[in-house]
Amino acid sequence: MRRKINRQMSIFELMHTSAIAKELRCISQILDHTPDILDAVHRDLLQGRREDTGRCGLTADQVLRCAVLKQYRELTYEELAFYLEDSVAFRSFARLEMGVYPRKSILQDSIKSLTESTWEALHHLILGYAAGTRIETGKKVRIDSTAIETNIHHPTDSSLLWDGIRIMTRWMVEGHQLRPRPDYPFSDHRRVAKKRALTILNARKQETRVAAYRDLVEVARKVCGYAREAIPVLGAYQGDSFQDGCTAHLLAQQLERALRILEKVIDQTKRRVFRDEKVPASEKIISFFESHSDIIVKSRRDTEYGHKVFFTGGASNLILDCVIARGNPADSDQYIDMLERHQQRFGTMPRQASADGGFASKDNLSFAKEHQVKDAVFSKRRGLGVLDMAKSNWVYKRLKHFRAGIEANISALKRRFGLTRCTWSGWRGFRRYVWSNVVSYNLLVLARIELAQG
Repeated sequence: MRRKINRQMSIFELMHTSAIAKELRCISQILDHTPDILDAVHRDLLQGRREDTGRCGLTADQVLRCAVLKQYRELTYEELAFYLEDSVAFRSFARLEMGVYPRKSILQDSIKSLTESTWEALHHLILGYAAGTRIETGKKVRIDSTAIETNIHHPTDSSLLWDGIRIMTRWMVEGHQLRPRPDYPFSDHRRVAKKRALTILNARKQETRVAAYRDLVEVARKVCGYAREAIPVLGAYQGDSFQDGCTAHLLAQQLERALRILEKVIDQTKRRVFRDEKVPASEKIISFFESHSDIIVKSRRDTEYGHKVFFTGGASNLILDCVIARGNPADSDQYIDMLERHQQRFGTMPRQASADGGFASKDNLSFAKEHQVKDAVFSKRRGLGVLDMAKSNWVYKRLKHFRAGIEANISALKRRFGLTRCTWSGWRGFRRYVWSNVVSYNLLVLARIELAQG
């Protein structure tokens, strides 16, 4: 049976008086002002199952608080399990009763069940709380973007070929361990593939590198041939047990997906290495595991592999909005959308908006002015007049300096909350990771503001 909220806590459940304990107490009070979110958390945990049967497990309130703790302190699940057993302040914040010590696997399953829409809904409720307490009015905003990496290695053609050969061979080996043994032939070429990949990595001469690439591509073709024969056999497999049948069908699905990716990698290797062609970024494969990753190139900086994220910040240092984009859209293409999203959330356009120079364009300035944004400032003018953006040079300089504050907000998200690299898998996992970090960051900012106000 899965409960939504806890029973009344004991009068002996007290928090320490340290700075962290005080922040946790404030965050707890803010969460208590947003009880509506527990309905969404409860639905995510049930996942369509009945709520009146089975073991109790953690309540929706406990799971949400454990998730906030994890992101707030940038903990692993193992560290979170330890602190929830060892720390009085953490146990009090998570409202764990005596004798309840969740293991890391339980924490991971429960926290990963929370969807990105639930985190976004909690974000909206927190902004409502900030607006109700007059901490944030949304009248003055700053906009910027950053790239957040997915958890993949630097992609090269040789490493991608090696990844495909390695994982497909491993799955076919697993298939042969089923009883009765599926009847499909294959050979293990992982050793020679690894040697060729290392040769490519360490080759000094172009002729040596190209020759090793030809051998590696030939091995990849052979593995693709083995997979084409194994997929129908595993898909139609009927084992001695139901579990073996499910394993075989899962292996068939994994092989089919990896086969499509490896064929694309072979094609892009031929075009790039053998024909010396330039493959467009939209056609490139950069990972077998996080295939949703995009290639992000910002100006003359290093190339990053992940997703571009746009943030709107307020005068209170809260993150008011977050847009996770697919592809590598230009900043200027997102400016109007960010303002429209702000209007939907706060019911009105901001009075003043300051954005990075990449958002600057005449169309964006015209849109802002037509929609009652009195001062729409960009950190780089790019042909725009100062008095066209703001009513005076003094206002322009003030808003330009104000925009720099969102760089600090993004830096805090990356350094303090681990938003430099997303460690959760999949596109939905990426969205959940980003939104959970934004929510935890906003809770900490609100807590510190309330503590400062006394």
